[in-house]
Amino acid sequence: MQIQTSPLILTFGVADPVGAVGIQADLASFAAMGCHGMSVITALLIGDTARIEDVQLIDADWVSDQARMVLEDMPVAAFKVGAIGDVDVISVIAEIASDYPEVPLVLDPYLTGMPEQVLEDEDLTAAMRELLIPQTTLLLLSAVELERLAESWREPSAEDTLMVDAMHIVGLGCEYVLVTGTPGDTHEIVNSLFNDTGLVRQDRWQRISGTYAGTGSTLSATAAAMMANGLDVPEAVFEAQEFVVASIAHAQRLGMGKMIPDRYFWAREPKTDH
Repeated sequence: MQIQTSPLILTFGVADPVGAVGIQADLASFAAMGCHGMSVITALLIGDTARIEDVQLIDADWVSDQARMVLEDMPVAAFKVGAIGDVDVISVIAEIASDYPEVPLVLDPYLTGMPEQVLEDEDLTAAMRELLIPQTTLLLLSAVELERLAESWREPSAEDTLMVDAMHIVGLGCEYVLVTGTPGDTHEIVNSLFNDTGLVRQDRWQRISGTYAGTGSTLSATAAAMMANGLDVPEAVFEAQEFVVASIAHAQRLGMGKMIPDRYFWAREPKTDH
C-alpha cells in the first residue's frame, strides 16, 4: 500500500469551465509543485477564454459541508482562498480557518473579469477585511486592487499610498502582503512583498506581451504549494513568481480570447527535428 506523502492543500474558489482561473488553475498549479489539491466550490462561472459572463453562487451551508467532510478525513498543509462572492461564505471560511490556526492561509480575493457587482460589494469587502484578512498568512493583490480595498477605510488619494496601505493591512493581522504590478518601468512587472518590518523583497520581471487569463490564480496557488512544501513566505513568493513567468512564456491560445498559462510546460518534451 502506497503511503501518502504529497502535501495536501484545500482550496476554496470558483469553478471555471475553461480551466483558466479559480479551482481548476489551483489544482493544476498544486500538481505541478508536487502537491495534492482538494477543492471546495464556492461559485460556478459561465464564460469562455474572452470573458466571464455570469456567476452562480453556492449556498454557504454547502460550502461548509464540502470543507468539513474533507478536513475530518485528511490533514491539510495549507489553505488557498480565491474569489468569494457571498458574505455568508466568507464567514464560513473564516470560521473554518480559525479552527486550524496552525495551517497557513493564502488569500487571493479578486478575480479579474468577475461581474462588477461582486467586485464592488462593500459588505463583501468589509467581511473580508474583518474576518479573513486577520487570519491570512499571505494576501495577494494587484496595485489597483489594493487601492480599491484601501478606499474602504480611507478617502481616495492621488498620492502614492502603496506602502501605507500595505502596512495598514499588515496591521489588521495579515502576516505578508504581496502587491503585484507596483509602479515601475513599463517594460517590467514589479512585485513587492511586505510584512511588519516593511518591504521584504521587490522582484522585477520582464513584461511578456499579450493578454492572459489565470496568471493571478497560478501565482497564489503556486505560492500556497511552495509553503505547503515547507518554504518560508519570501522564498515561496519568489519561486511562485518564477514559475508564473515560465508558464506565461509557454502560454497557449486555446480559444479565441485570452491566452492560458501552461502550468505543465516542464512536462512536455521539446520537439526535435528528424
